Amino acid sequence: MNPIKAFVGTLSTSDKNIKQKATTPLYDIKINSLNGKPLDLSAFKGKKILFVNVASKCGFTPQYRELQKLYETYKDQLIVVGIPCNQFGSQEPGGPNEIQEFCEMNYGVSFPITEKINVKGAEQHPLYQWLTNKRLNGKQNSTVKWNFQKYLIDENGEFIDFFYSITKPMNSRITKFLN
Repeated sequence: MNPIKAFVGTLSTSDKNIKQKATTPLYDIKINSLNGKPLDLSAFKGKKILFVNVASKCGFTPQYRELQKLYETYKDQLIVVGIPCNQFGSQEPGGPNEIQEFCEMNYGVSFPITEKINVKGAEQHPLYQWLTNKRLNGKQNSTVKWNFQKYLIDENGEFIDFFYSITKPMNSRITKFLN
């Protein structure tokens, strides 16, 4: 008998549900800031990270205000990273300067904003491949359904959970991880 099959056959159900570690380190993923310069994700080690795909012409766009409040309230333990995406209803048509100006002028955004990327499909950015693929993040699969879907990562770069657009940034489902 194959020794691996024999070992796997001896695992109990509870052994099979042990939390896995991510196979690809989050901090190794390359992404640029909105100004085109590299955003070093490893600079955020020791803090939780909330990744949010954002858009300026969406019904959820007012969540920028709460994202900024969340960032300011928990800045010692959390970094919010806004990730512009134009894949849902073409609701983020602007270029880098327009996005930056919109976020600052309308919502006072001071958290990092990345370059505009694809969060799904054939051109999916490696960051979202990691966020949505259990094989890479070690925790669970997901699909980005719309703008302002949120992904929470712990202080060591391990996947915690994701939240659909309807979950507001200051919701206790998110803040319970920060208190």
